[in-house]
Amino acid sequence: MTRAWRGSGRVELAGLCFNAGAPHRALALHGWLDNAMSFAALAAELPEWEILALDFAGHGESGHLPEGGWYHFIDYLDDVAVALDGRRIDLLIGHSLGGAVATAWAAARPESVPRLALIEALGPLAGDPDGAVRALRQGLDERRGITGKQLRQFSDPGQAVAARLGANRMAEPSARALVSRGLRAAGDGWIWASDPRLTVLTPWRLPETVIQQWVAAVEAPTLLIAAEEAPPYFQPAVREARLALLRDARLRVLPGHHHLHMDSPRPVAQAILEFMAPRPND
Repeated sequence: MTRAWRGSGRVELAGLCFNAGAPHRALALHGWLDNAMSFAALAAELPEWEILALDFAGHGESGHLPEGGWYHFIDYLDDVAVALDGRRIDLLIGHSLGGAVATAWAAARPESVPRLALIEALGPLAGDPDGAVRALRQGLDERRGITGKQLRQFSDPGQAVAARLGANRMAEPSARALVSRGLRAAGDGWIWASDPRLTVLTPWRLPETVIQQWVAAVEAPTLLIAAEEAPPYFQPAVREARLALLRDARLRVLPGHHHLHMDSPRPVAQAILEFMAPRPND
């Protein structure tokens, strides 16, 4: 069972609460162009955990930014602040973009994160200094070009599932879960609910040196779950360099692709349970 959650931040934010009333609490942050349903399968494997899964601004059922707004990475921390709103949690979970945001939040507000579980992320993507001017120009061009752009319309949600499968390596049930919360009715069909501006190239990214400072500031014991088939934007070399900066880190590499917490939730859940088990000094 799930129930809706809503909160007011820079936009009206939505989310899902899985296993409401369970003894342990976690806040879960999804990946880019995903939504709160990305944690449904994992929550089913963690019945003793109440999991509040947030829809970031511009995603799922959360509102879109006003005209002229940018979806800058750092602003997602405002969404996290609204979702927590004084709530005590035992664990902060993040996948991909959500894992990058969770890393930044844990560095900025260490007192609010007892433990951190990251799936396919440890900090945000670093920028390429040699491509900084190109990214600036391309980002501005894309942002201008997306205004008034005709959105793709699907006559049937199954077409959206097929489109999602074509864009990502994931199991069909995983794609169906995302699509179930990722469409909105438009005319005689359906369009993506996410804000089209999310696809605009960001005009700036942090250098690796700054990201490493953020990672080094994380105080919480951290579990990093990575897929055996690493995506090009999260290669083992970067992963290992950042892991070495953490004070208390565990790494689990599991079979699967980038959305392994959806396609194979049981081993991911088991890794989390082992990580959360009491330690001798707890």
